[in-house]
Amino acid sequence: MNNNTSLIWNIVLSLAVAVLFFLHFSGKPSGDAGAAADGGVVAGRKTVYVQVDSLLKNYEFFKDTRKELENKNFQLENELNTKGRSLQNEVQFFQQRAQTMTPEQARSTEAQLMKKQQDLVAYRDQSAQALGQEEAKKNEELYKNIRSYIEKYNKENGFEYVLGYSLGGGILFANPSLDVTQKILDGLNKEYKGSNTSKADSTKKK
Repeated sequence: MNNNTSLIWNIVLSLAVAVLFFLHFSGKPSGDAGAAADGGVVAGRKTVYVQVDSLLKNYEFFKDTRKELENKNFQLENELNTKGRSLQNEVQFFQQRAQTMTPEQARSTEAQLMKKQQDLVAYRDQSAQALGQEEAKKNEELYKNIRSYIEKYNKENGFEYVLGYSLGGGILFANPSLDVTQKILDGLNKEYKGSNTSKADSTKKK
């Protein structure tokens, strides 16, 4: 039996989302390309960009989701550490009184402790998998929210390209006059606030 049965569980919460928005509306006429509403004209095509890092940093849905997952990770880690310490105490107690046990009692107790350790490891793995699945689901929801709003925003402006710009990304330079990050961010946060208000009203009615 391993004397050091302290189990350490670390789930790295990663919501590093690489979002590249590439919307190409080839069916739209480009005759009014010189009068872009928010962006400019690049080679006859209206192109704007969104600063991905800034968008994620200030999008309330992303911040709330990250906080929620971090809290769940913290709670699970504390739970597993508590269970691990309890099991370690049982192992130490067993070792102290093993000499007073019959061989059959010792084997039985050791088998029980091994089973508890295996159950704890399985619970740890299941918890990590469940949290990972929830994170993936939230990431998918994040992407859908942003993509959906950009499509609605673009219907009013008729851009041909809405690019995702981030340091170290494929775009080496972006003219600040083509930056629509704040407009997109304001719209996303307004929709998110509205959806939360609707959910709260629905809960009150129930």
